[in-house]
Amino acid sequence: MAINTPERLYPCPFSKGYGIPARQAWTLLKVFLTYRLILATLFVALIYQRVEPGLLTSYYDNLYSYSSHGYWVLTLTSMACVFWRLTSYTSQAQLLIFTDIILLTLLMHACGGIKSGLGILIAVSIASGGLLIGGICAVLFAALASLAVLAERIFSDQYQAVDPSSYTYTGMLGAAFFTISLLSYILAKRSEDSLQLAEQQQKTIVKLEDLNQYIIQNLQSGIIITDQKQRIQMVNEAALKLTKQTKPPKQLSHISPQLARAFRHWLFDSESDIVAIAIANGTDISGHFMLLSTHYDNFYMIILEDITLYNQRVQQGKLASLGRLTASIAHEIRNPLGAISHANQLLAESEQLADADHRLLNIIQTQCNRVNVIIEDILGLSKRHDSRRERIELTAWLDSYLKNFLALKQCRADTFKLTHATTPLYTFIDLNHLRQIMNNLCENALKYGKPELGHILIQSFSLDGVPCIDIIDNGTGISHQHLNNLFEPFFTTSAQGTGLGLYISKELAELNQAKLSYHLTDNNRGCFRLCVLNADKNLIEI
Repeated sequence: MAINTPERLYPCPFSKGYGIPARQAWTLLKVFLTYRLILATLFVALIYQRVEPGLLTSYYDNLYSYSSHGYWVLTLTSMACVFWRLTSYTSQAQLLIFTDIILLTLLMHACGGIKSGLGILIAVSIASGGLLIGGICAVLFAALASLAVLAERIFSDQYQAVDPSSYTYTGMLGAAFFTISLLSYILAKRSEDSLQLAEQQQKTIVKLEDLNQYIIQNLQSGIIITDQKQRIQMVNEAALKLTKQTKPPKQLSHISPQLARAFRHWLFDSESDIVAIAIANGTDISGHFMLLSTHYDNFYMIILEDITLYNQRVQQGKLASLGRLTASIAHEIRNPLGAISHANQLLAESEQLADADHRLLNIIQTQCNRVNVIIEDILGLSKRHDSRRERIELTAWLDSYLKNFLALKQCRADTFKLTHATTPLYTFIDLNHLRQIMNNLCENALKYGKPELGHILIQSFSLDGVPCIDIIDNGTGISHQHLNNLFEPFFTTSAQGTGLGLYISKELAELNQAKLSYHLTDNNRGCFRLCVLNADKNLIEI
């Protein structure tokens, strides 16, 4: 409840825990003051209307006049104090009820006592006290009113004939005061409990809404809620980032006309609930449409996902499948292969074999070694774990990597030529994965890139804000008919290759949201290009 004053306040000093919301309390007090002003005005008007004798006796004219005028002036003063908040709520409410009891008793006495019927107006004040303040204050007001009425009856008997029935009326009126006070207290308490329950439920709803908003806004998937007319009701931060929007759009067409057309098509064909969308900057995302049915209207949810992230999860699934496959390969192939290789070595030691047989044994041994290399590569692939990325400066890392690689392979220092971009390049990648990718590419360049014809070039540069690494060899390049199969497992154009190196490199690149590709340079030299994440723009925690 959005108010500036405390939610629970102004209890009676003798009550325990009773209170009402500030805005409602002041409103009730203003209503009661309005009632008092109307009543006081009527009392004053009776003086100047020359009413017939019977209501006012000549003996009590002055008392009636003083009491009614005082009642009217006190009410105006209280209204000024309440509307400008010059006094506290509790003090003002208590003063109004006390003055009501006193002045209305005087007016009742001036009009002939208990039989005038004005005592019922005191009951209204008692009920108002129970609503405005509550607690045992309501019972206190009833007790004071009963004493005031009884005192008026005793005082009247000093100057008038004693009427036994008047005490009966006085007792009944006092009982009515207590009954009304208790009922008003119960009613006010029940109203307070209802307000507390409503307030608690409201807070719970607000908390749930905030929690839902937090969850939706922090989802990695983009969420868009729209109606049938494609008016966007809600969009989370992930959707804005995926669609490259700077502020929440009003219509689906503002995000992508292709997405709007796909949504219209889905409304008529619910089977077409998945669509691939190309954003203006080249990012590919997938959209999934869902119906959200409510009691009042139907809304629609569109889930957007980066296809690159989806492919990354697919690659992780592939690696997990390969891990299970390698366990069977290790047991079912490696042990028989070892036995074949060992038997071949024993047979080669025989002195009775002809030269032709020795050549066959060499072929067997060579192929056994090749199969063993394939198994080792697959086992190495199965041991891949989820990427553990960290932020690195790419150019400095390449300097260190190339120095270690040349020492490991015992190559001449001029075999590779490394050039860098003019500005530092920062990327976010798993260093072990990056090292294995570079090992595969550099080893292929040494084997098939004809290093004897010149330097193998390694270049780091920025392409449209994306850090990239080129490995350019001196080979004739890969023919066009082989390009489509270049990164497939077990595809190779060499008798000594296993066909797994480039496949593993491609898998590791996609696991780190990087891209490995191949193309020919302007002078027809083969070039493998690795484009990695820019740590300053595309930092994504996994």
